[in-house]
Amino acid sequence: MKKIIIALLVVAFVVVSAIAQARPQPAGSPSLDERIKAEIGDFKGKVWIYAKNLDSGAEYGLRANEQVRTASTIKLPIMVEAYRQVAEGKIAWTDEFMIEAGKTAGGSGILKEFSPGSKIDLKTATALMIVLSDNTATNLVLDHISSNSVNDFMAKLGLNDTLSLRKIGGGGDAKAWDEPLNKLFGIGRSSPRDMVRLLEMLENGEVVSKEASAEMIAILRRQQYKDGIGRNSLDTVPVASKSGSLDRLRSDVGIVYTRRGRIAMAITVDDMPVVQYIMDDMGNAMIWRLSQILQEGLVR
Repeated sequence: MKKIIIALLVVAFVVVSAIAQARPQPAGSPSLDERIKAEIGDFKGKVWIYAKNLDSGAEYGLRANEQVRTASTIKLPIMVEAYRQVAEGKIAWTDEFMIEAGKTAGGSGILKEFSPGSKIDLKTATALMIVLSDNTATNLVLDHISSNSVNDFMAKLGLNDTLSLRKIGGGGDAKAWDEPLNKLFGIGRSSPRDMVRLLEMLENGEVVSKEASAEMIAILRRQQYKDGIGRNSLDTVPVASKSGSLDRLRSDVGIVYTRRGRIAMAITVDDMPVVQYIMDDMGNAMIWRLSQILQEGLVR
């Protein structure tokens, strides 16, 4: 009898716990939209957001379908196209590039420090493009695959807002660069919804192949610039992401692997009043705070 009573108590505890977890927020609690808008209310800049819980389907958007400057987040679609061309045998991961004097790109990355004449292969360049956001590596990859091919594949995937427009620092212009409006976006154009959809397809193994999608997610998980979405993340909460910085813009796209769901999100802040290339600039700080609100709001 004692064992039966204990068993019943355990069952009751589990049921009560489940009900408590499923219980809606108390009446009067601010909604996710209210929390987001309160957070950005005094922000000196513009904000674009789209986020989705890939397990429950819960989503949130703020200007989610508007086209934005990508900065370095365009390197995600560029990586995707490189994987496609390798899979189709058009290029190979062993294809070599030479680092030429006077042809390295400024900004982020390590290849600009390599001695002229040094060689790396496509696989290394692609990884550096994401993990260290290497601008020279990005230009080498684009020279090899072309922005037009990136754009054609994005269109095939239904991501019509997403365009690679030119190399970093100029040159290698895509056909889309000829459209005057696209010149406002710099090296790339996308929308928060497009970026999250691309992340979702990668996470589901739907881009190029299941194996290629998994490899790309693994590279995104090694990305070292974690000033926005991945800030202060613990090893128990992995993040697969790609960030971007450009004058008054900060952007971050990624998947946060929380215990209560995989939250894919794309956040862009632009038109900030000052240019600051520091970890704690107002753009990175805003993206981090918004990412926390989104994680909390999309797992209820």
